[in-house]
Amino acid sequence: MRLEQKIAIVTGGGSGFGAGIARKFVAEGARVLIADRDAEAGERVAASLGANAHSVRVDVTRIADVQAMVDAARERFGGLHILVNNAGMGHLPQPMENVDEAMFDQIFAVNMKSIYLAARVVVPLMKAQKGGVILNMASTAGVSPRPRLTWYNASKGWVITATRSMAVELAPFGVRVVALNPVAGETPMLKTFMGEDTPEMRAKFLSTIPLGRFSTPEDLGNAACYLCSDEASMITGVAMEVDGGRCI
Repeated sequence: MRLEQKIAIVTGGGSGFGAGIARKFVAEGARVLIADRDAEAGERVAASLGANAHSVRVDVTRIADVQAMVDAARERFGGLHILVNNAGMGHLPQPMENVDEAMFDQIFAVNMKSIYLAARVVVPLMKAQKGGVILNMASTAGVSPRPRLTWYNASKGWVITATRSMAVELAPFGVRVVALNPVAGETPMLKTFMGEDTPEMRAKFLSTIPLGRFSTPEDLGNAACYLCSDEASMITGVAMEVDGGRCI
């Protein structure tokens, strides 16, 4: 019960790593608002977790939706202690000059602008209560980038730098900011990273991970639970790699 009495929001919580984080948080005593653009997916996860979970449909690139998301958490559960900025998207591997402007704008909005918008709403609340944790989902792509994913890589490098800067600025207010760097995992985004999901492509990708497997939602849930718990009260500004040794 490491998160007992904590109230959390998990964006992109209807699938993949976000769903794994939501499950772990509820198992550890938190009450969780699952925010997802796919309302049905969010509702399915919330229903599976019982009374301590609730879902709302949110477009994290719209400030009005982000404000409504935070209001919903406070109205439903009575406050907010943890924000997990997990929602994200990628693009198919391709030469950098082939990514069209519309796709670039989407990556910017979902992977970067959403964190800015969430901070606009959440940071004043956490400053006022003199505490809280913001966890941003970055990626090994921001540390050890692979070719043909340049704009996705760059967006995750931005997340790591933003996390560190936010951590320094918010530390005097008792607010911690941390990030996770997963390697590709068994999530809906796996095919996007590999270009195609075949046994051959999986074997090629796994050969770059010393522990020999992909990240799982449970792996990210366990790491997020620790970083967002009081056990990690002296940890801020880190981007923890959950990557089986991929970045070594």
